[in-house]
Amino acid sequence: MIVRTWSATADAAGAGNYSRYFDGTLLPELRKLPGFNGAFLLRRDLGEDGTAELTTHTFWESAEVIRAFTGDDITVSVVEPEAQAMLLDFDRTAAHRSVV
Repeated sequence: MIVRTWSATADAAGAGNYSRYFDGTLLPELRKLPGFNGAFLLRRDLGEDGTAELTTHTFWESAEVIRAFTGDDITVSVVEPEAQAMLLDFDRTAAHRSVV
């Protein structure tokens, strides 16, 4: 199994909105993909102003399965314009690690 990790930052409102987007829009779409095995969204508050780091961990059967989601280059992050609008910044690439 492969864990695909990606991070972004958001203000307080954006972090809440992204969490709802993740649960209500992104996860239902990912669950339709064969070989997708689940996900976590983690939040770390960065300061008193409400800025937060959001990190996603998605679980996949193989690199080939990830390619069905990302296209040929599995390192490219996939962030829809709707999600981008909620974020201050986001990683342009994703990291991949094997579950051992």
